[in-house]
Amino acid sequence: MGSFSMWHWLIVLAIVLLLFGRGKIPELMGDVAKGIKSFKKGMSDDDAESSAPGKTVDHKADETK
Repeated sequence: MGSFSMWHWLIVLAIVLLLFGRGKIPELMGDVAKGIKSFKKGMSDDDAESSAPGKTVDHKADETK
C-alpha cells in the first residue's frame, strides 16, 4: 500500500492521455503559463500604482444630517 510501482504510473499516464489527448495537455500548460504571466504583470502594476506619488484619494464623510 505504500508506494506506487512504475506500472501504476504508466497506467495513470495512459488514462490521462486517453482522456485529454496528446494535443490538449500542451495547450492546457500554455494557458496556465499565460495566466501566471498575467497575474505577475497585474501584481507589478498594483505595486507601481501604490508607490506612485500624488495618487492618494482622500475620502470625506457626508455631513448633511
